[in-house]
Amino acid sequence: MASVSHYFLLVLVFLDSHAAQPPCLPGCTCSEDSFGRALQCISISLGKIPRNHPEQLKLLRIENSPLFELLRGSFINMSTLEYLWLNFNNISVIHPGALEHLSELKELRLEGNKLRSVPWTAFQATPLLRVLDLKHNRIDVLPELALQFLINLTYLDLSSNRLTVVSKSVFLNWLVYQKHLQPGCGVKVLSSMVLALHNNPWVCDCRLRGLVQFVKSISIPVILVNSYLMCQRPLSKAGQLFHETELSACMKPQVSTPSANVTIQMGQNVTLRCQAQASPSPTIAWTYPLSMWREFDVLTSSTAEDTVLSELVIPAAHLVDRGNYTCVASNFLGRSTLVIFLRVQPQALPPSFPSQDNAYVDLRVVKQTVHGILLEWLAVADAPEEKWFTLYLTSDETLKKEVVHLGPGINTYAVEDLLPGTKYEACLSLEGQPAHRGRCVVFVTGRDHRELEGRERRLHIAVVLCAVLLVVPVGAYVWAAQAPCSCGEGTLHCCPQRSKAPRCPRAVPQQWDSSYREPIAICEDGLGPRDAEGHEEKDREEDWG
Repeated sequence: MASVSHYFLLVLVFLDSHAAQPPCLPGCTCSEDSFGRALQCISISLGKIPRNHPEQLKLLRIENSPLFELLRGSFINMSTLEYLWLNFNNISVIHPGALEHLSELKELRLEGNKLRSVPWTAFQATPLLRVLDLKHNRIDVLPELALQFLINLTYLDLSSNRLTVVSKSVFLNWLVYQKHLQPGCGVKVLSSMVLALHNNPWVCDCRLRGLVQFVKSISIPVILVNSYLMCQRPLSKAGQLFHETELSACMKPQVSTPSANVTIQMGQNVTLRCQAQASPSPTIAWTYPLSMWREFDVLTSSTAEDTVLSELVIPAAHLVDRGNYTCVASNFLGRSTLVIFLRVQPQALPPSFPSQDNAYVDLRVVKQTVHGILLEWLAVADAPEEKWFTLYLTSDETLKKEVVHLGPGINTYAVEDLLPGTKYEACLSLEGQPAHRGRCVVFVTGRDHRELEGRERRLHIAVVLCAVLLVVPVGAYVWAAQAPCSCGEGTLHCCPQRSKAPRCPRAVPQQWDSSYREPIAICEDGLGPRDAEGHEEKDREEDWG
């Protein structure tokens, strides 16, 4: 009789404990299997970890849900949880305190989420964690001390992420691996250490040298899920397996040049060369005094592994181009510089020719004013005395030509009270010289608000041909283009053809204020677009008469 009473009491306790369990979350499955009590929510709309769960929960599985982040306190009252499977959600952020209260956790699976980084210090709260699955995420950085708190981890899957460079110290700091290396401790390693690193875009340069050596030296009990790790970059290493590649030590850039002093005649083309050897491969930039006004093409090529050649091409050099050109090569170890001095000699003219000033003039439209534009210029004269300049302004609506004399030290001029629907041309030259021997820009104003929309459509197409639209507050617009050339004295034909587009003036913003920065405009090798009336006649050069 006593045994029957004892059995009946056990049944009552069992029924009472089950009656105390909260109902299973709608759309989820609650069960009790070999893992223990489990809550599984597949393909339901869960924006956060549910708080309504069975007691003594051992396994939580949430998949294909709009779960975006794991917040601090997400697993409160889940201290018995041992298996956490959160695969194929949209998790992109894990709070550093998100894993608090999970001191019994043994397995964490986060496959197929959108993680770019992992708060590795969060694993201080999970000392018993043995399995960490992070494959098919977007992780691109692995800190050297990432695994220091994963003291019992034996399975780590980082495959199919965006890792490019990882230090071997990451795995040398893996405590389980360190125990394996300690003399006499081999018997203490009861299971294999499984590591998955395949399907990452590895950059096989000197920074990956340590990891490559680590992979080559791996032996049991460390096991690679896929030992065929492959280089993706640089191109010289693409497709090579880690076991096949040899990587050099990292090196700060060393720069050299065939000639540090270059002398040419005015008008000649010249190419300045700078070669840099470094590991990883360096980037090269050029600096020179007039880089804001004089922009030259730079050709970059690889002459050998870890060697880069940079060529600065200066067409038709002017006296203003003389000076120091600095080549700067850099990589993550530092940078090195090299200075090349360019000497430009003036052209020697026959005695029958009068002496001329070898002046350089560059004129641009830089800003929009309320009713006009602002011109800016750079003028450099070879003669030591200060020079005066003459600005010529004309339009196709009037025969009147405005002439402005500008003294030394002035480099801007505002053109105001522009007429609507008018094409203007402004030229700057040294005092006493004809206008076409200076630098010229052409700009066109719009007619009214109604025409603006159609004009913009036409000019947006012209952008491909190197045009710029300058919108004026009152609804008119200005289109600016730089004249195809700068004509110097002694030339028989003004403005010869070029093989490339001319240098462009500065564009103006849609609305200008004190914070305005001067963006680079796009210009066309011509005088301007045809007006909105559909005139199809070609632009013609106009003489100043």
